[in-house]
Amino acid sequence: MAEPTRRVDPLRVSTQGGLPTRDHCHVVLEDVLTIKVEGVGAFAIMCTPTDTVALALGFLLAEDMIASAKDIVQLTQRTDPHVVVIRVNDPERVAGERNLIVTSSCGMCGSRKITSLIEGLRHAKDTMRVSPMVLGAVAQQMRDRQSLFARTGGTHAAAIFSADGKIVAMGEDLGRHNALDKAVGKCLLEDRALQGCGVMLSGRISLEMLAKAAQAGLEIVAAVSAPTSLAIDVAERRNITLCGFVRADRATVYTHPHRLLGPDQLPH
Repeated sequence: MAEPTRRVDPLRVSTQGGLPTRDHCHVVLEDVLTIKVEGVGAFAIMCTPTDTVALALGFLLAEDMIASAKDIVQLTQRTDPHVVVIRVNDPERVAGERNLIVTSSCGMCGSRKITSLIEGLRHAKDTMRVSPMVLGAVAQQMRDRQSLFARTGGTHAAAIFSADGKIVAMGEDLGRHNALDKAVGKCLLEDRALQGCGVMLSGRISLEMLAKAAQAGLEIVAAVSAPTSLAIDVAERRNITLCGFVRADRATVYTHPHRLLGPDQLPH
């Protein structure tokens, strides 16, 4: 696997006295991954070039090009430049009219009709029940495993977890969307069911992050930061429990709190 960081030697300057010192450190590598889907098109994603096959599969699932790894007929990976070439079993369906959730780390720049996108998202099942304490524990586990962030301070993370608080897959990348796609893609590669699982995110929960989680069938979306208004609306409509500001001692639950609290615990 390619080294995901690069050493640089900038100057650290005191903002009090202006005294400069040499600061030897690492920065996260940023490169282009091209995902070529035969008979459909090519998608260029700015990313940290690690777990690129998982990233490609997670991206294809989010865009409804595949439902599982079994829909992949052939896959070829190149590393210089970073290219993943995929042939799916029904390219004609995939090549039809689609509402792209995201085609790069820039966010919703690939989306054409937000309303249509939302209406096409999957409705989450209702099988997951967790203790509120699980959220704080998973957030801490994710932080402890963010090795790239520890080295560079420049990456996001997404950790898919089961009802007992076990992290079953994790992705790290310079892009929030890519980190989630990597985590989902790892589950696809391992043929691990996503139903009955949730995801912890290191950044804010925006519409495209919620949409990707919905397409993966995740029932809980939690983050250390805040959700946006559209993310809350979509979570409510798609039966997803949405939690923000997750800390060791608290979490803010915006939608469908029944997965964390029994009916007798809900305030009136």
